[in-house]
Amino acid sequence: MRRSRTAISVEILRAAMEGAKKTHIVYRANLNFEVVNRYLAMLEEKGLIEKKENLYITTEKGKEFQEIARELGL
Repeated sequence: MRRSRTAISVEILRAAMEGAKKTHIVYRANLNFEVVNRYLAMLEEKGLIEKKENLYITTEKGKEFQEIARELGL
């Protein structure tokens, strides 16, 4: 069964809660680098994740998004 874009986004945000390198996100979300690059760009554009040096960190807005998705069962 394929995962939804929302489910993948939530998994990436969860992996980056305390800060994570791209490789860690790839393994935690079970994706390849090409897909992760697209999602990270989209999540950064939406203000849900930010890059500080070589770490990606979930923003407050990203944490709120994650909480709403969890409440909806996504």
